[in-house]
Amino acid sequence: MAPIPVPGPPADDAPHLLVVDDDRRIRDLLSRFLSSEGYRISTADSAAKARAKLSSLSFDLLILDVMMPGESGFDFARDIRLTSAVPILMLTARDAAESRITGLEIGADDYVSKPFEPRELSLRVANILKRARPAVAPAAESLRFGQFVFHIGRAELRKGDDVVRLTDREREMLAVLAATPGETVQRMALAGPGGSANERAVDVQVNRLRRKIENDPTNPLIVQTVRGIGYRLVVSP
Repeated sequence: MAPIPVPGPPADDAPHLLVVDDDRRIRDLLSRFLSSEGYRISTADSAAKARAKLSSLSFDLLILDVMMPGESGFDFARDIRLTSAVPILMLTARDAAESRITGLEIGADDYVSKPFEPRELSLRVANILKRARPAVAPAAESLRFGQFVFHIGRAELRKGDDVVRLTDREREMLAVLAATPGETVQRMALAGPGGSANERAVDVQVNRLRRKIENDPTNPLIVQTVRGIGYRLVVSP
């Protein structure tokens, strides 16, 4: 096997893996290799120490050795599954079909037998994380607020069958607000290309937009002010 490269620091948002194995050589190997693959790695040499880490840290995947002294990997995984759906990859020297079935029956996501190629294990880790990643909802094509519908792709505002005439700046601001409905958008993010407009100019432009979409522009329900920060677009459920 080629030498494992010395890893740089992983990204702060990289998946965090917990390797639980009583064999120090295995822990060190997996820690170095998976770190070189860009993962954040924590290790534990027993189920008890792993449980202590789980009580204070959040992990994206657990790699558990089955044959540990004291509480086995099977018992530990079975206990974890009572309260958590964290992905689990079982690691064992036993290659019997019965052992693999046991691991899967108690809720493990995959199973690798020792000896193993680190690259194969890394690919299995990546596949598990990919399956565990929540599906991304498709972006909405339009948003409804009050009597209005804003068609995002063509930046068109309609009231019923009628197109509401917007200036280019009003259309740009509405598109920025519609990109993250319900979330606060800072004033200067609504300033337009280059952000050359000052905050007072943004407030004036927002007030003009409100006069076209609010029943009472002085008491806005659609484009709401977030004091000291900016605005948010409140859409209909």
